[in-house]
Formats: sequence, C-alpha cells, structure tokens
Amino acid sequence: MSQAIRPTWVHATILGAFCAGFGVALALTDDITKAPIKERALEDKMNSLGQVIPRSIHDNNPVTDTVKLPNPKAGGHGAPAETDIYRATKDGQVVAVAYEYMASGGYGGPIRLMLGVAPDGKLLGVRVISHKETPGLGDKIEAAKNEWITRFTGLSLGNPPAEKWKVKKDGGQFDQFSGATITPRAVVSGIRQGLEFFAANSSRMMEKK
Repeated sequence: MSQAIRPTWVHATILGAFCAGFGVALALTDDITKAPIKERALEDKMNSLGQVIPRSIHDNNPVTDTVKLPNPKAGGHGAPAETDIYRATKDGQVVAVAYEYMASGGYGGPIRLMLGVAPDGKLLGVRVISHKETPGLGDKIEAAKNEWITRFTGLSLGNPPAEKWKVKKDGGQFDQFSGATITPRAVVSGIRQGLEFFAANSSRMMEKK
C-alpha cells in the first residue's frame, strides 16, 4: 500500500515544483519585457503623431503633454470613455493637437484614425492607425499603399462645405476606390466627425494647464 502511494506523492511534488518554477520564470520574463514593450509603444505613438503634426512646428514631445476629454464614441466597439489629446507646443503655446477618432461603418468594422489639427481647425494630417478592410481594395486608406489619405491635409469644416464631405458617389468631392466605396465613405465621414469633435472642444484642447 505504502509503495503504491509513494510514487503518487513523488509525481505530485515534481509537478508542483515544475509549476512553481514555470510561474517564477513567467513572472521574471514579464518583468524583463515590460519596459521594452512600453518603450516600443511610446516610439510607435511618437511615429504616428509625427505623421500628422510636422515636427518642425513644435519644440515639445506631444506624447507627454496630454489632456483627456470624454470620448464621443465611448462604449462602441470597445472605445474608451476618454480620448487622449496630444498637444504640440512652441514656446509654451499650443500650435497643434492630435487625437485618435474611430470611424464607424467600415466594410470590416471600425477604422481607427489619427487626426492632427491646427488651432484654426485645419487638418495638418490624417493617418489610419488600424483597420480590417479588404486587402487590395479597402486597404488603400493606408498612406503606405496609396496617397488618398494625404489629400485631407489643409481641409477643414467649411472647406469643403458640409454637403461635400462625402465620396463622389454620394454627391461629395472625395474619390472612392474602384470596387470599394464603403471604406472611403466611412473614412470621410469619420474625419468630418473628428473635425466636429475638435470644433466642439477646441478651447479645452488649447487651454494652458
């Protein structure tokens, strides 16, 4: 009887030691990789901001100068309750802001945009942060694959008029892609809504801390 029980305890002890060792190794690995992951995320954010706010117009790091505002898209598709507003400053004055805005209605789901906006409401740049659109069709919204997204630079609410903030198929002024109207339609609408968000909150975005 005792001889039959003994191997069971031995196996249990070995298994317990293995699990404990694995847990310690996992914790150590998590500790070691946490800093590099955070650093990489910071670099990615700085790169995204650099594409929508010219580096030449500010002397600060917008990643570290932020304010939070209620997110108008909160709750939809996991959107957070607040939006981070990244502020670019020159000699202490806010010269531009950037923020993420979610465009709904994409063919593959929501499309995350990054908008850079000047104090007068003009777009300094727009980039797509993430999407699930069809490769070869909807993915032309990426700046690396097509210049379409760059054509919004310099535009604002009123330029073009509100009724022209649509794709040409809907009577607006923006090109759609052959065989993929849904994606650019969603992006155009998302950018317009993003500018409306700026117009409604510009004073809070620009105020000094």
